[in-house]
Amino acid sequence: MPSQTIEGSGIKMHLETKLVQTGVGKEETTGAINFPVYYATAYRHPGIGESTGFDYTRTGNPTRAVLEEAIAAAESGDSGFACASGMAAIHTTMGLFSQRDHIIVSLDLYGGTYRLFEQVLTRYGLWFTYADLRDTEAVRAAIRPETKAIFVETPTNPLMQITDLREVAQLAKEHGLLTIVDNTFMTPYFQRPLELGADIVLHSGTKYLGGHNDVLAGLIVTKGSELSEKVKFLHNTIGAVLGPQDSWLLLRGLKTLALRMERHQSNAFAVAKQLLGHPAVSEVFYPGLPEHPGHQTHSSQASGFSGMVSFRVRSADQVPVFLQNLKLISFAESLGGVESLCTYPATQTHADIPQEIREYVGVCDRLLRLSVGIEHPDDLAADVTQALDASLVTGGQLR
Repeated sequence: MPSQTIEGSGIKMHLETKLVQTGVGKEETTGAINFPVYYATAYRHPGIGESTGFDYTRTGNPTRAVLEEAIAAAESGDSGFACASGMAAIHTTMGLFSQRDHIIVSLDLYGGTYRLFEQVLTRYGLWFTYADLRDTEAVRAAIRPETKAIFVETPTNPLMQITDLREVAQLAKEHGLLTIVDNTFMTPYFQRPLELGADIVLHSGTKYLGGHNDVLAGLIVTKGSELSEKVKFLHNTIGAVLGPQDSWLLLRGLKTLALRMERHQSNAFAVAKQLLGHPAVSEVFYPGLPEHPGHQTHSSQASGFSGMVSFRVRSADQVPVFLQNLKLISFAESLGGVESLCTYPATQTHADIPQEIREYVGVCDRLLRLSVGIEHPDDLAADVTQALDASLVTGGQLR
């Protein structure tokens, strides 16, 4: 992957270097290389009307501030905001909108986001249209006078559908709309939507950015001073901020992000190719495969393909057998950690989406999603193969 460059401390650095150097040189009193955890909730004022820059930990915390600066730089944004979870980041961002505002959303969408939109925010007067964002004309047709934003997942979760970010961002600008992109699957290492015209980038930091299945976090990155000030107000006012210990864990995760993403990606290629050749599998969804419908679009706007692979088996009856026979890969929700996980969206991540909508979108009872970890690729391929082999046989009879 060709290295990208960003500005940092007046020196032009590759992103890999900037990530590793996160927090270095920030603690000037002791010179600590590893930036410390500040547990303080209150800070002394030098005098009336004076501040050290930190007053109350909800408004600002030194550990969190280093993380927020780091993610803003990585995404080529102006400001970063660390939240208590990915959903807290989305909910905070939705505070930009008012009653009767309309938002266009990716048709294939993480179930937790759908639940927030349809079961919570609709009660406050927001309304949502789910459109196939691969079709620019369909997006254009969905725009109403009340439309305020386009909310994009690309690749989508879990079908890996690809949206042309440049086209959508340009269309949004023509109509005075915000473009909000959930960049969790790609991370700024592989894709930076703000450089393609988006206004806001969101992350579930729990996933690849943390990288070790041990921290719950969300991140918002904004472009432009006016928008940044609005989100800063919401972040402080709503108060769903990230605590100092979790901020530190996320800082630690960022330092190894480049190395991990390269291994996630190479392993995902190996597993995807193994799936393609197996008789138990009917479809494989991975943007890195040349035959993937969005491969060219994705390649034009991202420098890599990450480690998420979805696939369909030929019969729903195979699913429980496959899951029960996995030895190395864990049957669990979430994604992006060093350990490989397999998720069954129909009953886990997308269970809150009504069945008829799930099936219409394509999240059927034969679909499985792999978060490919950083284990040895041969071991992962072998585990997937033996579990698929077992799913083809029931009571000694071939399906």
